[in-house]
This record gives sequence, structure tokens and C-alpha cells, in this order.
Amino acid sequence: MRRLPKRLLRHHLPIGLATFLGGALFYGVHPISDLIGRLSFASAYPALILISLSLLIGPLKVMSGKRVPVSMDLRRDLGIWAGMTGLFHAAVGQFVHLRGRPWLYYVYENSRDRNLVPLRHDRFGFANYTGLSAALILLLLLCLSNDASLRKLRTQSWKRLQRWNYACFALIAVHTFLYQLGMERQKLPFVATAIIAVVTTSLIQWHGFRLQRSRPPRSLGGA
Repeated sequence: MRRLPKRLLRHHLPIGLATFLGGALFYGVHPISDLIGRLSFASAYPALILISLSLLIGPLKVMSGKRVPVSMDLRRDLGIWAGMTGLFHAAVGQFVHLRGRPWLYYVYENSRDRNLVPLRHDRFGFANYTGLSAALILLLLLCLSNDASLRKLRTQSWKRLQRWNYACFALIAVHTFLYQLGMERQKLPFVATAIIAVVTTSLIQWHGFRLQRSRPPRSLGGA
């Protein structure tokens, strides 16, 4: 509680303002006037960027030769905003396509045409299942992003659960590119933004991992 006022001022206020301003920017440049579609679009990119930033803090500290603690306030607070923005995107996204029938994101309307397998196993279904899986992991991580969970679960158990953020990031990357290049055909600047975020984060994570493996055991991961 003693750290909370400082975190609100130094972290949550600027991160929140940047998130809303970024969302407003993406909302304004979306070429379609549909409200739900624009809200989904405007929350997708800030969520991806916030998740990427939260995953860069640990490796960058390793690369600078600094010790990486189990939990850092900045990394945690970025993760909180990433989780809230990502969950908002997931909720709104259920109504962008197939209005009034969101279950068809995940099952076929007529399973007889798909060898009696009701679950969608086409590209559209795979994109939606990866997005849903990422949203569930974000919800878990959001629930863990507090000191009470860290105390209750103890360091090792809490850290093992937090490492699901890597799987979450991979699922988000797959979901993003399936939608961008498959269903929605986004313009080059938006595709480039996603590619830069995913590739930069992956390369720095990999380099940080290699450095960490070459040193005596210390904590590296995301909170």
C-alpha cells in the first residue's frame, strides 16, 4: 500500500494516458465507420504493444547486467494495462463479425458440411481460438498481478504461473497475423506495426534468455 500512490502517479497515470491516446489514434484512422469494429481495432494494437513492452523489461535488464527481481512494479503495471486492454478487445471482438451469433466464431452453423466436427477448424476458427486462449491467460495473469497473490502462492509457484505470459504472447501473435493477413487484409502500416512489435520482442527475449543461461541462475520472466 505504501508503494501504491507512487505507482499510480509514475506508472498507471502515464501508461493509462498513453493507452487511451493510442486507442484514440487507431480509432481515428480506422477506415470503417462501424463503432464496434473501430473499438476492436483501436484496442487490439495498444494491447499488443503493452504486452510487448512488459516482456522487454526483464531481458533489457539482463542485457544491461542488472539483477532481475521476481516482480517489478513497472513490469507488473504494464501487464495490468495490457490485460485490461486485451480483455476489452476480446469482449468487443465477439461482436465484430457474425452480429448476433458470436458462437459461430467457434462452431460451424452446419456441422454436416464439416464431417460432423462442430468446432471450427478453418483459419477463421483457429484465429478465434488462439484469441480466446490468449484472453483466458490474460485474465489469469491479471488476477495474479498483486502482492497478495505473490504472498499466497509463494515465489516459485507464482513465477511458474506468470510464465504463461510467453504462451499468451505467442497466441496473440498468431491471432494477430491470421486476422491481419487472412480475414481483414489490413493496410501495410498496421501490419508493419504488428511485425515490429512481435519480432523485436521475440529477438530481445531470445537474446536475454541466452545471456541468462550463460550466467549463474537468476530470475527472468514477466509479471
